[in-house]
Amino acid sequence: MNRKFVLLFLFVASLTVLAAPDAFAQKKKKKKDKKKEKIEKLEPWEIDTLIAPIPINRQMFTGNIEKQVKKADLKDGEADGVIELEDTAVSHMVTQALLKDAPLIMIHIENLPNTTPQKKIQYHRSLENLMRRLNSRPLTPDNATYIKRSVANFEELVLAREQNRVMDFVKQNDNIYTLDNSELLNEYPEAKAYVFEAVGKAKPEIMIKRLPEFAKESYADPVIAAAAKIVPGTILTYATSTSALSAAVRRNKDPLVQTIVQIGTESRTPLKALPFLTEIYNKKRTIREVDAITANPKAYYKALVGLKIEGNNISEKAVDQELNLRGLELVREVNRLHDSPAPVRFKSLMDFDAEDLYFMMIGSQDEIYTSSFTWMFDRMLEKMKPMSGDQLLDKVHKSHFRTFIRMAAGYNELSPFLSSMEEDKKSALMKEFVANLEQGAEDDLEDAVDVADAFGSITDPKLIDFLKSEIKSNYERTYNTNNKESEKGVIVYGLLSTIFNSADNSSELSGQLSVIPPITYVPYESLKNAKGEVIVQAFFYGDEDGRSSFASFKSNFPAAKWKVTSNKDWVTFSSLGDHPVIVYANLPLEEPKDEEAQRALQKYLSEKEIVPSMVIHRGHSYHLGGSLENLTPDVKVVMLGSCGGYHNLAQVLDKAPDANIISSKQVGSKSVNEPIIRTMFAQLLQGQDIDWINSWSELTKYFNGRGAQERDLFSDYVPPNKNLGAIFIKAYRKMALKNNTES
Repeated sequence: MNRKFVLLFLFVASLTVLAAPDAFAQKKKKKKDKKKEKIEKLEPWEIDTLIAPIPINRQMFTGNIEKQVKKADLKDGEADGVIELEDTAVSHMVTQALLKDAPLIMIHIENLPNTTPQKKIQYHRSLENLMRRLNSRPLTPDNATYIKRSVANFEELVLAREQNRVMDFVKQNDNIYTLDNSELLNEYPEAKAYVFEAVGKAKPEIMIKRLPEFAKESYADPVIAAAAKIVPGTILTYATSTSALSAAVRRNKDPLVQTIVQIGTESRTPLKALPFLTEIYNKKRTIREVDAITANPKAYYKALVGLKIEGNNISEKAVDQELNLRGLELVREVNRLHDSPAPVRFKSLMDFDAEDLYFMMIGSQDEIYTSSFTWMFDRMLEKMKPMSGDQLLDKVHKSHFRTFIRMAAGYNELSPFLSSMEEDKKSALMKEFVANLEQGAEDDLEDAVDVADAFGSITDPKLIDFLKSEIKSNYERTYNTNNKESEKGVIVYGLLSTIFNSADNSSELSGQLSVIPPITYVPYESLKNAKGEVIVQAFFYGDEDGRSSFASFKSNFPAAKWKVTSNKDWVTFSSLGDHPVIVYANLPLEEPKDEEAQRALQKYLSEKEIVPSMVIHRGHSYHLGGSLENLTPDVKVVMLGSCGGYHNLAQVLDKAPDANIISSKQVGSKSVNEPIIRTMFAQLLQGQDIDWINSWSELTKYFNGRGAQERDLFSDYVPPNKNLGAIFIKAYRKMALKNNTES
């Protein structure tokens, strides 16, 4: 088509338009009529614009909702109609729920045709309360799903009320979302009781924590009875309290609840006696007999192992908790004596059997030293004869066997354990190790993380190939099965396959897992705040280890590069160069003043709106909860002095989903911590990304020139690009969230 023809075509077309204005007007009118007809077909509560202006007497209540919507909009610092987060899936989900769906619900309430003004006010108040609750939650992937479903549930419940089908609705939606919106059920006591009882039986461990909300109601009784079978420790706590909760428990007629009340009343040490609840309930032991056992630490530990092996304990969680705690106490003692000769150091463990040592190693996974584990492992092999490894695992009902295999692999002891078995038994065990990881709740990842972590430590090529093959087989199995569990399985096995096939090449693995931020480095820009500062917060504790660590920590800040200021609670290190780095560290004051100092520093940071992007924990793992309590999604680097077991990793990533985690297989050492910290700070002072591959290469050279002890300690530290457990959790959560967003 030549240029003249094009001009002629455009000229003729323009004449046609000018000649036929009526045709275009009619077309426009038809579209408008169609749109009007479509709106007229909608029910009033489906129309997304106000049918009539909001009366003045209700504008205060709708205004309160609008304030909460604005508060949600400001979560990213800007009121622009989008909650913009690094995680785009989370951003999309919370923007839709809080900034679009919630305001529409307010309009739909106003459009309800047969609803009294007072009832509309009630709905608006409830919607405001919902928004307040949701605004108080951190915007993590798990919370994003909760927010989306809570908002949807709210509107559905309002509509169920309007259509007189509340009971039908709660029977179809007896879940946590209806429970949390149960303010809308205050006028429907039967429906409210149904929800509380149903959720109480399905999730007693969640509902019993909310007992103060309904302790005086009759439906508290079945919730307490259900909880007694799952979390008897909580029932014991309530029974021995002086609050109204004690009355609610003590009035309960359930025989098991009454046995717990009896333990709380008669035992000298109720918490120690609780693991024996099943035996006391079945009258196999009296409370006096149990008290005699708990008075002897060694006898008590062996009795706990006996309960674990016997199985069928109502108080299984209490058994596990006490078993881990008492085993950890024994391991701490041998850790403390690490400089003593073996006969002195391990004397306290000589009388324990193979199964005792098995549970002891698992229970102390966050604190056990390498030398402690290897001695206990060798002693376990010796004591279990003539049993083989598979027979020992059968004896302990394979309790936490994936954790044990992960630990054995991490301490280079898996081969001797597997060598104690016949070939077919070994294959069956490792086949089971990676099987059925899709089972459990969507967020139950402990077993899968153990598998991911173990793989990073396995060096046997034949075993590696076997595990890769099994992962592929399980992926195909779950892919070809169409149910909710299989959806989880496809993600789990797909991720494990990716990690297993690229674990030796961090750059390749990072490229394969584009769903998460890079794993080989942390961009300097992501660490800076609006002022261009990198804020670091370090936590110290007032025990001997904490004071020693703090003294060592100060060596990272020479006067030529850092300015130091302090007060009675904390010290601040500010860089003097072109790239501002500010480090806040509480003073390791004598306990409990150390925690008071942490709170004072936290209050100061909060008031000044100073948000750390890096957090350093210096202390034993039992202090870790205090250090991680105030983590935010802004934190991009977390340094743990203690072991990066699943629970620690999950706790960090719950609050800081994109955090790069440096962890150790054992308790941290200041002789290793300081060089790692100096390496990170050196890059920050130059305005550079923190490069884990180059950093670990330089650190390896440094420690190769040090003594054998320091070299061995450093080898226990895991850089973020090799922390397969953390990488797995981050990637899984992002992919599961994406699935939930699309569903």
